[in-house]
Amino acid sequence: MQPRSVTLLGATGSVGRSVCDVVAENPGRLSIETVVGGRDALSLARLAIETKARFAALADETAADALKRALAGTGIASGAGRSAVLDAVARPSEIVVSAISGAAGLEATFAALMPGRVLALANKESLVCAGEAVMSRARAVGARLLPLDSEHNALFQVLGSEPIESVRGMTLTASGGPFRTWSAEEIAQARPEQALKHPNYAMGAKITIDSASMMNKGLELIEARFLFGLRPEQLDVLVHPQQIVHGLVTFRDGSVSAGMAVPDMRVAAAHCLGIDGRLDAPPARFFDLALQEPLAFERPDLQRFPALALAIAALAEGGPKPAILNAANEVAVAAFLAGRIPFPGIAALVERVCAQDAPAQAPRDIAEALAIDHDARRRAASLLSQAPFAVT
Repeated sequence: MQPRSVTLLGATGSVGRSVCDVVAENPGRLSIETVVGGRDALSLARLAIETKARFAALADETAADALKRALAGTGIASGAGRSAVLDAVARPSEIVVSAISGAAGLEATFAALMPGRVLALANKESLVCAGEAVMSRARAVGARLLPLDSEHNALFQVLGSEPIESVRGMTLTASGGPFRTWSAEEIAQARPEQALKHPNYAMGAKITIDSASMMNKGLELIEARFLFGLRPEQLDVLVHPQQIVHGLVTFRDGSVSAGMAVPDMRVAAAHCLGIDGRLDAPPARFFDLALQEPLAFERPDLQRFPALALAIAALAEGGPKPAILNAANEVAVAAFLAGRIPFPGIAALVERVCAQDAPAQAPRDIAEALAIDHDARRRAASLLSQAPFAVT
């Protein structure tokens, strides 16, 4: 049997590295065809060489020469810029892993939906910004979409072959981030280096800040709504600091099933890549419940974590609001990391952008989704220049 070929979008990020680990452990069953990164030419070149990829592409077109030099003599073709990324997506492969961070991954994710393909989705923003359009496209072309986020992957595995009509509700778990036990006053004074200390995962800066504010869990609720076709009121969040239980499905008959694993992205990656049968996992991915500390669960505090409340409201409202929420949040997180606003300013900026007038309907295609995204970013940037968001 020939190894299944994989295109890896967002190759140099934390999810991308997890995927490469899974591929390396299963050389007879998987192979990397193409790797795509953002702007780090040297890191992408090293990864392309290590994985024996045939093509490497960077989103940043100014890095084209640096990538070409780093791959000189290897026989690996390369390119840079939007067209190169879309060329990479179009290259033949059986599985595309979409792990580009943020709304920047929307266009490539949509382009990856081709007949007979498997799309392993870690770019939650694609569904947050254009859920109806993405899911409709996947159904129309016969592409199979698998969730690679650990929580959604757990729910997907628990659901199995059960019809969605048998589900009463789904619960996503959250670690609570680094500020789970902090008071509101302490959170208000939080510095970027403190917000970047996630208790369980090593991730990129943006998603780590989202975890600290709990916006990430709100975005995941919106993602789950489109992945599983549930109503907003059927989705819930529990804070679970140990992150052993990743998701819970409550069925109509009252039974509850849990998806459990160690907090390691390689577990979800292995499931998505092992579509023709379960892949082997090293001992480090297994756990003994008898040796675990007691598993705790608690309701999220929406007063201390207003970003989650904003996301829940956007989920309930629907239409273009999730896309606006996401765009404003990306601008706000960047501003916090740059020292322009305090930590509570993230939710405050998002709330003000979401309160402004918006289009009447959800985006029907990627062009409309990107237009909503760009407009929300423009409005967020304008608010940043005004008090109380101005640099002091």
